[in-house]
Amino acid sequence: MAERGFLTIAFDPSFTGESGGNVRYMASPDINTEDFMAAVDFLSLNDKVDSEKRAGGVVDPLPEDAPFFVKDYYDYYKTNRGYHVRSLNSNDGWNVIGCESFVNQPILKYSNEIRSAVLIVHGEKAHSCYFSKDAYADMINGSKYTDNKELMIIPNAVHTDLYDGGNNNYIPYDKLESFFSKYLK
Repeated sequence: MAERGFLTIAFDPSFTGESGGNVRYMASPDINTEDFMAAVDFLSLNDKVDSEKRAGGVVDPLPEDAPFFVKDYYDYYKTNRGYHVRSLNSNDGWNVIGCESFVNQPILKYSNEIRSAVLIVHGEKAHSCYFSKDAYADMINGSKYTDNKELMIIPNAVHTDLYDGGNNNYIPYDKLESFFSKYLK
């Protein structure tokens, strides 16, 4: 690809190939991810790379054909409703290479072992509602600890409505109070 004009890099992850020292021949998802992040950092400092071309934050200006959830985020993070000068989503967003190690984590793998009380609250119209439904299903599947687990879907609420209540006071304060009063003893 370099011969075709692409900026490329080849390297051996830690503990493999021509790298020296010990430990040898070990696979570590976290360290391997850090190695790739370091390679991206290295490339981003190259004079031939435009480091300003990166993803981040909520798109601005808002395209007319933006998906509903993008409009929802824009209406929150780019207006007085939720804008803050130091908010990641109001501005440039997360560092592009900051979250890769999460890809290697089986986040829900042991959720059915949680003994503590869990209340998952999500807006019915939120694009991410599926995640709460899946997380709840994984948490109770084959679990001995289901009596103190609840999934509450708020009708008609979008993702950001649960940040501040939206225009219809969507935050279920009564439910939160009763749940906390019952389980936080």
